[in-house]
Amino acid sequence: MSATAVAQMIGPFVFDFNETHIYNTSWPPHAKFHNAQTMSSGVVLSVATLVNLWRPGSGRVGLDAAALSASVYWVSQLSAFFYPGTAGVDPPAKDNWSQLRYTIPILAAIGTGYALARRGLNTVRRAR
Repeated sequence: MSATAVAQMIGPFVFDFNETHIYNTSWPPHAKFHNAQTMSSGVVLSVATLVNLWRPGSGRVGLDAAALSASVYWVSQLSAFFYPGTAGVDPPAKDNWSQLRYTIPILAAIGTGYALARRGLNTVRRAR
């Protein structure tokens, strides 16, 4: 989950802090506002994930909070496709939901990391 948090912190700036998004002259200022808000949300959620994962003594509650904060950005990205008038890319590019190449594997990695960490917590608890 730590690796997905770092990817979530850096990825939006790699893909969006350029002429296709934040410097796109055809985007109105309010669209850029929401793009900036999304990039910042990724950073904040990543920090929350890392704090909850690595805070000493956080245990199951910290792990649950980390899994939630790690997933929110990606689940909300998927939900955006259900709103009217949205697309994964701007024309004239073909919209092939390219975000799915990242979103689905990252959510799978978060789920796998969560399951393994829960298993580890249960093993430690039984050993006591």
